Amino acid sequence: MGVDVMSPKTQKRERLYFYDTTLRDGAQTQGVDFSVADKKLICEKLDDLGMDYIEGGWPGANPTDTEFFRDPPKMARSKFCAFGMTKRAGRSAENDPGLAALLNAETFGITLVGKTWDYHVDIALEISLDDNLESIRSSLDLVGERGREPLFDAEHFFDGFKANPDYALATIKAADEAGARWIVLCDTNGGTMPEEIEEIVGKVTAHVPGTRLGIHCHDDTGNAVANSLAAVRAGARMIQGTVNGVGERCGNANLITLIPSIMLKETYKALVEVAIPQSGLQQLTHVSRLLDDILNRPADPHAPYVGAAAFAHKGGLHVSAVQKDPKTYEHVPPESVGNTRQVLVSNQAGRANILARLHSVGIELEPDDARIGRILEEVKTREFNGYSFDGADASFEMLARRALGEVPEYFKVESFRVLVERRFDARGRLVTVSEATVKLLVHGERVISLGEGNGPVNALDMALRKDLGVYSSYIADLNLIDYKVRILNSGTEAVTRVLIESSDSKGNTWVTVGVSANIVDASFQALNDSIIYKLFSENASPIS
Repeated sequence: MGVDVMSPKTQKRERLYFYDTTLRDGAQTQGVDFSVADKKLICEKLDDLGMDYIEGGWPGANPTDTEFFRDPPKMARSKFCAFGMTKRAGRSAENDPGLAALLNAETFGITLVGKTWDYHVDIALEISLDDNLESIRSSLDLVGERGREPLFDAEHFFDGFKANPDYALATIKAADEAGARWIVLCDTNGGTMPEEIEEIVGKVTAHVPGTRLGIHCHDDTGNAVANSLAAVRAGARMIQGTVNGVGERCGNANLITLIPSIMLKETYKALVEVAIPQSGLQQLTHVSRLLDDILNRPADPHAPYVGAAAFAHKGGLHVSAVQKDPKTYEHVPPESVGNTRQVLVSNQAGRANILARLHSVGIELEPDDARIGRILEEVKTREFNGYSFDGADASFEMLARRALGEVPEYFKVESFRVLVERRFDARGRLVTVSEATVKLLVHGERVISLGEGNGPVNALDMALRKDLGVYSSYIADLNLIDYKVRILNSGTEAVTRVLIESSDSKGNTWVTVGVSANIVDASFQALNDSIIYKLFSENASPIS
């Protein structure tokens, strides 16, 4: 049975590890299609947060993952892993092409998935039960021999255990004998209930120590978070999940909910310790909303801990009580997870969050600095008008530094114009051509710059960067690598939000945002902010 976490006896806290599989299991979500640039940005943010393990994907499974693993991200804190299958029956592990692709990837660990339900071995693999055990054993052996940390995802473990406990246990014993650092028990179908999880994991700990057991839950009954916590109570010391619970069908266990529940709730604080620092905990809201921006979808306002409404109080007795003591209607402080309290009568809401965001972009201010209030009001005003700075760090930094008087005027845009022409070319083909004109003042000189492109935004980008005089050399290596559009409301007066991701030859990437009823105007705002951010970062000399 599970560990008695309510026992008054002093217990030595064991280390709990978090394993993120957003880039692999999360990518199986309907409508989700990460680019290589998306994957690198998500890895960077998860590493900053302090995630123990990050699963990058499946090398060789698709062109995006193959390209991603060709130049894997460098981790400062996290252990980077590749995912794949145990070897196929009928060939040796050394000659299995799938394992070869995994071993060729430059990763700290390799997670191999294998069947643990005898029904699947018979129906899906069509091999003997002993052959399946041999595949598990020899594959993990090879991973360890090649100097990688071996991890085993025990697929369909809970269904397998309920159907044939002896064989399900035999599969994880084979992984144990082969030296798997982690044996992760997977509720692949997502139908197991919390009490079952706790009972079965408790039984498994008699065969494999909990310090080497993980849990991987799907949310088909809405219990993935509860099931993961039940496994921890029973002794499992790794939790696999995804940011915002993205994943196949109904999704995976939501790490954005699990991490603060483990770190802030006394039941789990007394039981386990984690490596994620308080500063990482305070990034959860930002990371959650960043992923939604990358996926070009609205954030769930009612998401636990990080939703915009998670700490919202709408007047009356609730507001009065919260003003006296927030604990009356808040189970944790909102700033502990990087969120803000939404109380309309409070002019203090959000100061801690603004301070944390300023710190993240290298701006240090005293908590009582009056300028924080001005920055906060500017952010609130802009967000009311449709801006979102959670996925646009560069625009937030420029907003803050402008409020602090630190951003000089490099150039001044007088006007811009875009023409789109649809016509037949010399070969009789129907083509659409965009042409942009931008009028600028650069060091007192009036510049009229023209650009052509595949569309109006590309044409504007070409025109804006074509002739910036003394600043042209600073932006010569600037590239636009991603462009996302979201319509914020419907109807003929719809407001559009544009996110543009840029990069340079030094490997720096940054995201800027623009909002307008006109998509071209919104795009221009984001383009303009991107160039100014680049000039500021390069310490370009301003207009005298």
